[in-house]
Amino acid sequence: MERMPHPLHDVPAPLLPVPAAQLGTADWRRGLPTLTGARVTLRELRPEDAPDLCAAMSTGDVAQFLSPPPTSIEGFERFIEWALHQRAVGQYVCFAVTPRGSDQVIGLFQIRSLEADFGNAEWGFALASEFWGTGLFVDAAPLAIDFAFDVIGARRLEARAVVKNSRGNGALRKLGAVQEGILRRSFLRNGEQFDQVLWTILGDEWRDSKRGWFSATIH
Repeated sequence: MERMPHPLHDVPAPLLPVPAAQLGTADWRRGLPTLTGARVTLRELRPEDAPDLCAAMSTGDVAQFLSPPPTSIEGFERFIEWALHQRAVGQYVCFAVTPRGSDQVIGLFQIRSLEADFGNAEWGFALASEFWGTGLFVDAAPLAIDFAFDVIGARRLEARAVVKNSRGNGALRKLGAVQEGILRRSFLRNGEQFDQVLWTILGDEWRDSKRGWFSATIH
C-alpha cells in the first residue's frame, strides 16, 4: 500500500498559513461531500470510524509501507479529530473509503497541501488487504483525484511510493501518473531507510486523459 502523505500518528504537524480571505469561503472546509463511484463511496471521517480504521490499517501487509499508524482505537480517534481540524483550516482532506451498500471503513484517501493555496498537493491511499486486487482502488482513486483538481483547485498532485512497494507503484502507473525520479533514503520506517519513487499527476493532463477516454468509449 502507498505511504500516506501525512503520518497516521498522534502529534499534529505545524499548519501552513492560509490567507484570511480563503478561510470559510469553500464548502469543503466546512465538511466534505460524499463521492460515489460504481463500487465505493468516499465520505468524511467520523469519530465512530476509529474501530474500523484500527482494524483496516493495523495489519502487517497494510502497515508495511506506511508511517507507523496508531496502535489503538483511541489513537485513531485522535487522528480523526486532527484530520477534521486540518480540513476546517483548509490544509488537509481525508476521505474514508466504504464499499457501496456498506458503511464499514476499509481505507483512506488523503490529500495534503504543499502550498498555502493548495496548488501543489500530495496524496496517498491505503486499503485493507482483503480488498486488494478487487478493483475498488481503480473505482475510488479517480474520485479523489477529481476532487483535488476540480474542487480544491490543485494544479499538481505528488505521490511517493517505496521502491519495493510494487503494488503501490503499479497502481499509480495504472492511473497515468508520471515517474519523475527516485528520492534516495527519503522514508524512514522502524529504523530502516527506503528509497521512494516520486510520481506526479498534473491537472490539465488528467483532464485531457479523461476526455480521451470518454471519446474512445463513444466511438
